[in-house]
Amino acid sequence: MFTEDNLEIEIKNISSTPIFGSFESDISLPKEKLNNDSMNPQIAYRLIKDELLNEGNSRLNLATFCQTYMEDEATKIMSETFDKNAIDKSEYAQTAAIEQRCVDIVADLWNANKSENYIGTSTVGSSEACMLGGMAMKFAWRHRAEKLGLDLTKQKPNLIITSGFQVCWEKLCVYLDIELREIPMTKDNMCIDTEHVLDYVDDYTIGIVGLLGITYTGKFDDIEALDKICEEFNKTHEQKLYLHIDAASGGLFTPFVNPELPWDFRLNNVISISTSGHKYGLVYPGIGWVIWRDRKFLPEELIFEVSYLGGKLPTIAINFSRSASQIIGQYYNFVRFGFNGYKRIHERTKDVAMFLSREIEKLDLFEIYNDGENLPIVCYKLKDDANVNWTLYDLADRLLMRGWQVPAYPLPANLEETLIQRIVCRADMGKNLAESFLSDFKTAVDELSNKRERTGAFGFTH
Repeated sequence: MFTEDNLEIEIKNISSTPIFGSFESDISLPKEKLNNDSMNPQIAYRLIKDELLNEGNSRLNLATFCQTYMEDEATKIMSETFDKNAIDKSEYAQTAAIEQRCVDIVADLWNANKSENYIGTSTVGSSEACMLGGMAMKFAWRHRAEKLGLDLTKQKPNLIITSGFQVCWEKLCVYLDIELREIPMTKDNMCIDTEHVLDYVDDYTIGIVGLLGITYTGKFDDIEALDKICEEFNKTHEQKLYLHIDAASGGLFTPFVNPELPWDFRLNNVISISTSGHKYGLVYPGIGWVIWRDRKFLPEELIFEVSYLGGKLPTIAINFSRSASQIIGQYYNFVRFGFNGYKRIHERTKDVAMFLSREIEKLDLFEIYNDGENLPIVCYKLKDDANVNWTLYDLADRLLMRGWQVPAYPLPANLEETLIQRIVCRADMGKNLAESFLSDFKTAVDELSNKRERTGAFGFTH
């Protein structure tokens, strides 16, 4: 017979049973269908956490630009706001106000002019931000084309970009039936070839994408040169040519480290910019930003009005319900670091990247493609005369044995025979951690070059 006393005994037994002495630790976790019974929360936590053990330490992942460290206070306030739905502007009015503050701060960093009536929004990473920027370009081009009497059925609209683009642009073009016109990178020009941009332009060009941080190498397109091309083109053509800047990596780095560089809304033909907050905005993955220099560049049909404090608030999004915690995390960083804090963090990160680049170059085996001068990443290939019997894939595998994830990959079309490797330095990679990595890097190179393997039996000394 079930009684309250029996319940107390059962609860006591469960709480005192060691996790790995429990019945639940001896059954398989659900993979294709739910198990029948509930599980003690502490046991569920431990079993799932153990499932993730073999993924390694995210701090040692030098493949990703995405942040792997935030301060405890940031993590705390983000965890306390997981339940807030960012799309519910009226229910979470203060969160909506904080989001707008972030938009205003980012717009200020990008030198937006308030008199031009800029508009922007948070997104789920820079991929959604890029897609919104691309959609706006297509819709705005279509409106201009209709006024000019262009036959919209004659051919697809097209978008021009360097071949070093991120895959979100390919997705955009597939989803919206746009022709993606890639300008091939060459060995001598690892960015967009400004000399040949106009060869790809016609009346069906919705715009040009400039990259402030090419995924493969971290280099910057010459956006000032692209702006001049658009300026001259627009003087003699009715169908205008504009720029969207994909600043996923550089948008929240360059304003602090190279504020003199003209790439943003200071240039007349830059109409929209997107960035990742979870890269050098220093937030955990899941936040991006997109801003248009003037609301006239964002077609009205892409703006949806929602109720907010008795009025209406414009929203621009592909996604709908999502947690506001990343927005709060971004605002925490803005409040916590301020301009000078971001500047010190990014300059120190750049110093670490250039230190690694110098030390790797001293090995006289690698040709450096990016020494951390633009973005704090180090990109290199084996020299043609390196005379080694191993590849960068082998080096990546050897580094992984020590926990470091350092990708090796071929360059895009036209350069696919070139294999490169990339080290991304993030804010959590201090000089000490960099020195530890460099020691393991040199050891891995030495082991590969000398084919030194552990042989025979090894035991432990107690």
